Amino acid sequence: MKDIKEIEEIIKSKLSEKRYYHSKCVQKRCIELAKIYNVDEEKASLVGIAHDIAKEMTKDEKLEYVRKNNIEIDEIEEKNTELLHSKIGAHIAKTQFRFTDDMVKAIENHTTGNENMDMLSKILFISDATGEDRTWEGKEEIVDLSKKDIDKAILYCIKFTVKDVLEKNRKIHLNTIKTWNYYV
Repeated sequence: MKDIKEIEEIIKSKLSEKRYYHSKCVQKRCIELAKIYNVDEEKASLVGIAHDIAKEMTKDEKLEYVRKNNIEIDEIEEKNTELLHSKIGAHIAKTQFRFTDDMVKAIENHTTGNENMDMLSKILFISDATGEDRTWEGKEEIVDLSKKDIDKAILYCIKFTVKDVLEKNRKIHLNTIKTWNYYV
């Protein structure tokens, strides 16, 4: 696995200042939750900083990347290519950064969630939504809840996500529905 400073430099070179700041905020929250839930802090730090490495790729770049690397995508991801950054990011984390399987899975799960996530995936999922750069109403409740009961925090987070997706008249990804059903 590559050194954290080297990975941070790579991430910084691939992202805008605003997106890099977001990744630093997620990294900080991941470390905070890792301490609470007794998860390897270095792994939490690395997935936090690396999770959005593919976020600012264009639609065409994302579609080309998944095609070229034989990454399986579904109909919703093909239409809403914003969702692809998690699968592409997971692929980059595995092939270029040599992250462990649980770290790769956490990056893959961070956007839609998934059934039966391990603690590292749960931490990244919540941290992405609640980093200090996020300002949405209800965030602080989820931050507080995540420190006591991360599964309940996931449910609250999904409520806000689904509400936002519905307001934008977009399809809800099946993994988000599965995550809701699993944790409810």
